[in-house]
Amino acid sequence: MIDALPADALRKRFDPSEFDFETTDDLPANTEVVGQDRAVEALDFGMSIDAEGYNVFALGPAGTGRRELVRHLLEAQATEDETPPDLCYVNNFDDEREPRALRLPAGRGCELKEDVDALIEELQTALPGTFESEEYRSRREMIQEEVREGQEAALEDLQERAREDGIALIRTPQGFVFTPLRDGEVVPPDEVESMPEKKREKVQEKIARYQEELQDILRKVPQHQREARQRIEALNEEMATLVIDDLIDDLRDAYQDLDAVLDFLDSIREDLIRNVDFFVQAAQQGQNAPQQGPSRMMQQGQGQQGGGQQAAPAPDGAFWRRYQVNLLVDNEETEGAPVVYEDNPNYQNLVGQVEQIAQMGALVTDFNLIRPGALHRANGGYLIVEARQLLTQPYAWEGLKRALQNSEIQIESPGQALGLIRTLTLEPEAVPLDVKIVVVGERLLYYLLDALDPDMDRLFKVMADFDDQIDRTGDHEAAYADLIAHTIDTKDLRPFDRSAVARV
Repeated sequence: MIDALPADALRKRFDPSEFDFETTDDLPANTEVVGQDRAVEALDFGMSIDAEGYNVFALGPAGTGRRELVRHLLEAQATEDETPPDLCYVNNFDDEREPRALRLPAGRGCELKEDVDALIEELQTALPGTFESEEYRSRREMIQEEVREGQEAALEDLQERAREDGIALIRTPQGFVFTPLRDGEVVPPDEVESMPEKKREKVQEKIARYQEELQDILRKVPQHQREARQRIEALNEEMATLVIDDLIDDLRDAYQDLDAVLDFLDSIREDLIRNVDFFVQAAQQGQNAPQQGPSRMMQQGQGQQGGGQQAAPAPDGAFWRRYQVNLLVDNEETEGAPVVYEDNPNYQNLVGQVEQIAQMGALVTDFNLIRPGALHRANGGYLIVEARQLLTQPYAWEGLKRALQNSEIQIESPGQALGLIRTLTLEPEAVPLDVKIVVVGERLLYYLLDALDPDMDRLFKVMADFDDQIDRTGDHEAAYADLIAHTIDTKDLRPFDRSAVARV
């Protein structure tokens, strides 16, 4: 005969009399997961060791609160860590296909972006205005007038000497012509032909001599024009430098402690001066070129270097993009180190990407279209990813391992990383990587990776194993009540009294 058990015997309840609170409002509302001491110790161990490969694989069945516990412990640890720097990308004016990475103290990245935007706004007005000023026009016209006067003086001297020698220099639509004079009047061509042979030969010798001097003067005209262009170019650089230095020097003072920013400001200055003809011709033409996309930056190269013989389009929005700051990671409001949970850990979301836009039937890009990944946002802190999502995304696991092995984040497409494709695109400068990774997943996934992936033991040296069973003790029951209080607090619910907690 089988004895029947009462329903109450199949379930053990809390004894309300053992609780020392009236309602959950009296509890500290701790976030600890009950009875996972071994997993907590492993996580603390992995986080405390500052060495390569001491990342953590948190394994255990679902429902053990592993992800919440991991996040809680990391956030508690992060408050004691140093806040990592901001990350920006800027144009590399020597090779625009390889944008430069700038790492600045937390909060300075946003400050630099705003300051450079303000600088660009001021330059857009100040530079064209400089070349529309009366002072610039007067100095430019003076240089051109000096060249013209020099050429005219040489011709007048030749004309005067030839006249004293009985030869006239006449300007015609076809050019200059020498002809003999008689009593200050030009001798007609038929009379020249009827002159005695010796006299005619003597006149022709004089004309040939003066013709040679005229050719020498005319040969020097291009040289004088080049000299004039060089003087005008020097004037353009002088005027532009005065304006640019006046504005950039203020920024240099503000970032005197950051050598990388000073180098960036110097490169802006040099590139603006190289492209001064854009502003000169914009002022002369008084018109704006049609708006163009970011590919304009890559097509312009180093700008006009000559004396303005070819028309240059006025600087537009696309031109000024080359001087902007692309702020990828802003840690201004981050307290301590960042803790990032990536719920969709595909390749691009982990390592970042270079976006493209369609323009005139082609895909174009520039450094302003570089987008950060979770590794960028978590750099200097902690990154949490789910193992199942990570392993089901193409190339994501390999991309994560590669970043950890190289200790740097290299933004490139999966095809480029695997060597399958090679298209002309940006190759942003790699960023040093200093991050702790916590992968959360089932035990089966951990043991499969440990058995099949030789990099597993080297990159994830710490295993935090979450128990699916815990001992029922008084301390654990009290901790469970604290967890209920935390849930009520975070969900903004009404508090439980101790009898209600005992029935949970």
